[in-house]
Amino acid sequence: MDPPAFIVANTEIQSPALLLEINLHLASEGMALWQMSDEDRAEEELPLPYWAFAWAGGQALARHLLDNWEVVRGKRVLDVGAGSGLEAIAAAMAGAAAITAVDVDPYAIAATRLNAELNGMDVDAWLGDTVGAYTGQGVEWDVVVVGDLFFEQPLAQELEAWLRDLHHQGVKILIGGPQRTYLPRLGLETSQRMRCRPPPA
Repeated sequence: MDPPAFIVANTEIQSPALLLEINLHLASEGMALWQMSDEDRAEEELPLPYWAFAWAGGQALARHLLDNWEVVRGKRVLDVGAGSGLEAIAAAMAGAAAITAVDVDPYAIAATRLNAELNGMDVDAWLGDTVGAYTGQGVEWDVVVVGDLFFEQPLAQELEAWLRDLHHQGVKILIGGPQRTYLPRLGLETSQRMRCRPPPA
């Protein structure tokens, strides 16, 4: 199945509640994409559509980037677990010099590319897993953004160790996420708290 064609056919263009200036290909709760059973997804070889929803942590992080543009302006930014590409697009809008969005899901990469084009932003999106890369050696980014990835213990542990290593190398780490069970508790500073509300009717 062609990921871009599938995304266009199974989503509608919407603006996240905290980011009315950004448009994304998203799936509403009532759409068929969310109604598919695990068996149906397996038969179609479709992973869970994490890319089809603007998660709260990602929205808050993207809003923070737009409201505090100096954090990324002129910097090299990596968006890990990009999903829809929301944070990468916000970084581009805030004036980042170069934006790389990475995800292990080919549909997420297709969604990121479609959404970046939809918003007229230049984002380099590629399929892969950067967690653990450049450990103990020179990194290619000034800022790493992570939205809503601390939801599973093995991933959270690996991700935390990698981010701490990057931080020790001078990389700025920005995490957007609700108080998930596996979110690190030590060494984090709260930059901003937000509440997601639906846009006014």
